Amino acid sequence: MAAAGAFCPLSGALLRRRIPLHHRRRLLAITAAAPEAPAPAPTPSQPPPPPPRAKGYFPKKNEILELTCEGLAFKGKGVCKVDGSTFVLLCDGALPGERLVARVRRLRRGAFAEAAKLKTLSPHHNAVEAPCPLAADCGGCKSQSLAYSAQIHHKYVQVRDLLVNFGKFDPRSLESSDADAILKPIVPCDEIFRYRNKMEFSFGTKRWMKREWKEEKEEVAKGEELETDGYSLGLHAPGFFDKVLHVETCLLHSEPADKVLAVVQESWTDPALGLTPYDVYKHVGFLKHLMIRTGRNVSTGAPEVMVNFVTSCYKPELLMPLVDRITKIPEVVSVVNNVNTSVGNTSVGEQEYTLYGKPTITEMLRGLAFQISANSFFQTNTKQADVLYKLIEDSADLKGDGSEIVLDLFCGTGTIGLTLARRAKHVYGYEVVPEAIADAQKNAKLNDISNATFVQGDLNKISETFGKEFPKPDIIISDPNRPGMHMKLIKWLLEVKAPRIVYVSCNPATCARDLDYLCHGVEEKGLSGCYELKHVIPVDMFPHTPHIECVCLLELC
Repeated sequence: MAAAGAFCPLSGALLRRRIPLHHRRRLLAITAAAPEAPAPAPTPSQPPPPPPRAKGYFPKKNEILELTCEGLAFKGKGVCKVDGSTFVLLCDGALPGERLVARVRRLRRGAFAEAAKLKTLSPHHNAVEAPCPLAADCGGCKSQSLAYSAQIHHKYVQVRDLLVNFGKFDPRSLESSDADAILKPIVPCDEIFRYRNKMEFSFGTKRWMKREWKEEKEEVAKGEELETDGYSLGLHAPGFFDKVLHVETCLLHSEPADKVLAVVQESWTDPALGLTPYDVYKHVGFLKHLMIRTGRNVSTGAPEVMVNFVTSCYKPELLMPLVDRITKIPEVVSVVNNVNTSVGNTSVGEQEYTLYGKPTITEMLRGLAFQISANSFFQTNTKQADVLYKLIEDSADLKGDGSEIVLDLFCGTGTIGLTLARRAKHVYGYEVVPEAIADAQKNAKLNDISNATFVQGDLNKISETFGKEFPKPDIIISDPNRPGMHMKLIKWLLEVKAPRIVYVSCNPATCARDLDYLCHGVEEKGLSGCYELKHVIPVDMFPHTPHIECVCLLELC
């Protein structure tokens, strides 16, 4: 069962370019080697399981199957099997212990298949009632019906199995009973609802809804989605850029933000306002996205809300009736308009206009103030980010005498580096996004920090001269995005040999790969590992989602 939880098909083009074939094959083999789960005993209200299939059973596309979910794969998909078969089907929305009916959607080169859940036959283990009626359909928090204790258990198991099977670390040292066990208990999130400080909703020309289960199999095979007439404002249906699930309220963002959403929902379809949603096929219409961000007033601690309308052109007279209604909510201190004339689906505009109040809001993190604009990157869960950054500070273990050089790779808006600057001699931050570098420089000035330098540069394309412009670092912080670190950067880290590296990861699969390279080397590249993994601390930043953060400490051997 533990191995099933580690299944992580890395068939996406992005990861294919970054993970060697022999690693992918090893990871894909994890689930196939998992022990079979015992078949559940039938109850009077539960139909008996179908006859067992042959071990070599191979499904067909669009086939309707009864499955049993044995665990969770990375990204939250259920690892399912047909009774009596070892063939793995990944099913979105399936949870451990659940028996379900699903339709085979895609076959992946014979290694596994993807299936769409149609109906639950018997519930999963640790089942709870999801407080949001849209939880099963919108995909934003697909694990709401799984008890939170079970959610974090499965996340811990995924990290452990990826470190063993993909990072090639000894499971005995990872989970020993000693205090120096490498893998530490997962850090849970105290607030499992209302934790997001940013939500982005989309406007659509049709409302999307999940098609109810039909007993006629020919109806099921045609699809599980349905569109109805009527404009929509909500979240994109999972896997679709053109389908929007209408959302009246969301339990993930703050209560003031929910008030804003309610006012917009009540108003924007009023024919008198003349507002139309953008049509992604015809490329006509005005409203594209509604972004709501929540911060805090530095002086009072009171919530501050920014509302950002993303439109296809600049027509402030169309938005002002909405602005007048929104600004009656006392927490709203900023309303901006990003104009995006392109046909793409991005919420970042070419031009930004302030329609009400100030152009930024503020937030506090580890005792520092940060200005947040409409398009700034900032940790989405502020309270848990404070916990995460404290773990990073503890792992960095700076002396505090101002003698150490810190190199902050993938620094974003400088939040991690600035929190360490108070105890360091100097912090050097690198980031590819120029707007993030500009925000980092502003945040350093806002907090009177003069010993931090932020440089714009692509860490995936470093040259042989990289590292010449700053002293040798005593500690390196690396917080890459989901694809992890490029091999050029891995090679540079192994050459520079900083005494300590704190690796902060939002993707435990690529994290395990990079830790393997830094500790065990890369044989085909002629690189020898020179670090020892001291600890890995999983952190749950986003309850009810499959996302996992990890703080990893490596020390030079």
